[in-house]
Amino acid sequence: MLAASTAGAGRPIASHDLLDFVWIGDPQISPDGTRVAFVRVVVDARRTGYESAIWTVPVSGADVPHPLTSGKHDAAPRWSPDGRYLAFERAQEKDGKPQPPQLWLLASGGGDSFPITDLPRGASHAEWSTDGTQIAFLSRCTADDLAKHAAARAPGAPPPRATRAAPAAESDVHVVTQAVYRTNAEGYIDFAHPEHVWLLTVPHSADDHPLPRPLTHGRFDDKHILWARDGKRVYFTSLHVDEPYYQLPQTELYVQGVDEGQAVKVATLPMAMGPPALSPDGAQLAFVAEPTRPVNSYSQPKLWVLDLAGAGPPRDLTSRFDWEVGASVLGDNAPPRAAGSHAPLWTADGRALIESYSKQGRTQLGLFEIPTGAERDLTSGDQAVLGFSGTSAGTLVYESSTTTRIGELFALDRAQAGAASRQLTRLNETLFAGLDVREPQEIWLKSFDGQRIQAWLQKPPDFDPRRKYPLILDIHGGPHTAYGFVFDHEFQWLAAKGYLVLYPNPRGSTSYGQAFGNIIQYRYPGDDFKDLMASVDEVVKQGYVDVRRLGVTGGSGGGLLTNWVIGHTSRFAAAVAQRDIADWADWWYSADVTLFQANWFRAPPFEDPADYRARSPITYVTRITTPLMLVLGESDTRTPTGAGGEQMFRALKYRHVPTVMVRFPEETHELSRSGQPRHRIERLEHIAGWFDHWLLGAPKPEYEPAPASP
Repeated sequence: MLAASTAGAGRPIASHDLLDFVWIGDPQISPDGTRVAFVRVVVDARRTGYESAIWTVPVSGADVPHPLTSGKHDAAPRWSPDGRYLAFERAQEKDGKPQPPQLWLLASGGGDSFPITDLPRGASHAEWSTDGTQIAFLSRCTADDLAKHAAARAPGAPPPRATRAAPAAESDVHVVTQAVYRTNAEGYIDFAHPEHVWLLTVPHSADDHPLPRPLTHGRFDDKHILWARDGKRVYFTSLHVDEPYYQLPQTELYVQGVDEGQAVKVATLPMAMGPPALSPDGAQLAFVAEPTRPVNSYSQPKLWVLDLAGAGPPRDLTSRFDWEVGASVLGDNAPPRAAGSHAPLWTADGRALIESYSKQGRTQLGLFEIPTGAERDLTSGDQAVLGFSGTSAGTLVYESSTTTRIGELFALDRAQAGAASRQLTRLNETLFAGLDVREPQEIWLKSFDGQRIQAWLQKPPDFDPRRKYPLILDIHGGPHTAYGFVFDHEFQWLAAKGYLVLYPNPRGSTSYGQAFGNIIQYRYPGDDFKDLMASVDEVVKQGYVDVRRLGVTGGSGGGLLTNWVIGHTSRFAAAVAQRDIADWADWWYSADVTLFQANWFRAPPFEDPADYRARSPITYVTRITTPLMLVLGESDTRTPTGAGGEQMFRALKYRHVPTVMVRFPEETHELSRSGQPRHRIERLEHIAGWFDHWLLGAPKPEYEPAPASP
């Protein structure tokens, strides 16, 4: 059944409108509930990156937002317990090179901000003590780093003598001993400088220079700092295992006194813990995590409560709640920088927790009662809640996006029964007032086996059901994520160019329950392909699709499925596979993550090569006749180009199938979401250019092996 569309006004949206978008990240409400600090993110003047600053707006909605900081890379605002100060992170440049972030302090009543750390490897993730006198934070600095740093900055230190031999350059050779040794967008993991918890006595003026000191030590990373209610201890998480990929995910919870003693292990949890929150009485810890037993392809995130007195394992508060806790649906315009993260929020009486959850393409805030786990919605409507924070008194601030709106801030007074949300920011209102953006049509259909599938159809602004339109099928990645009621620039822009854009959530997608998400285990790709074709068939039945002009595209897992689609059907006249996988075995050997557990495959490729071949698109390359464009990030380690696009390109070139690679220097797997703005625009224009050429007949000499001479 198809739902109705909503008309817009103004000119069609353009690819370059992305340069004028304003994003909001990491909203943090003040302790008294009167103000919210957030990160405002915009495209920089060179169009190669993003600038971020801390802004604030009153929760009452009585005034417009205004800036608090003037740096170009400010992020992570955190209020002091009394609300008089804001700690934040600022990254600066030196000799044209970005430096690690340092912690800065700003009096909320006004005045200039000033740095409170100066560590050679930076400082991040500030957490105020309960009395506001100390800040705990994370840093990768070592004693050796500090000694060198102090010597270089010592007053009156003599310059190096001209006759002294120049110090040997630090080796740039990587000696790799671990299977996971790099991460997408961050590069090589620095095992020699583990991240530890540090403490700093808070200065209240730029003239004070207290020295921070490390609280934890050792060769393993620490994270998730949390102060105990007495202000004398700090909780943190770690995992003292050298090669964790040999076992299922775990988290070790520790507590450390700030004055003396060694860290004490509180619990070992059989799951990867998300950001935790301490109960008002300090006796319990709440967090979101995916269970690890049984071993699934998809394990639905759950809301857990742990008794810190050691009375047993963590308790799943949402064991009867079959929706995805703590995760949002997927769009292409979440904050590209400084998005932040949130922990579950305890109510003042400790009887309930507030957390986001996703259900059937929507993300809402829910209140979960303790101990029953009964859930009550706090928000509603066709939206995606991207982040939130709140006070014990019941005031909530959250960021919400819809299909026609990039994320904006809203406030909700939970203590007032029936109170409606009020909008606090309208940072994109001026731009969008002049654009014709439309709501998509929601579609529910039955697939080949009766499974219900949800999809959306974005139509051109001047849509006329009596005409025939080209259609582009867009496939999400993951595979365990979901499209939904959230803004997506790509879909709006392709529709503005005259295309129908169909974006379904096939089986394996999240927000439809545990069984629906895990049904593709050991069968990916497979029946999800049939769901995609059923979605196309459903729209074709409406009579306004030109079946001779069908296109298909997708990124990551959607790139894999794009390759799979054109190897299993010839109904599409053009395809664009982005950040794709062609050969599962090659990906198993070269990706920055491992499949050492039996999540997606029962065994490694050298033990079960037939399964990898059967599920690899490259196996079916001799069937492909569809012209294919491959969009690749040259620094992508999540789906390395050699395991994907390069294979498809060379094989199809050999077979004389029209094929082109578009390679983006320095771009990672995040090209479409947080890549360089100019590259994000070029990516959109190449995707549309390929479809314009093969579906609309537009001349594109740049895609020919021998382009015409100028």
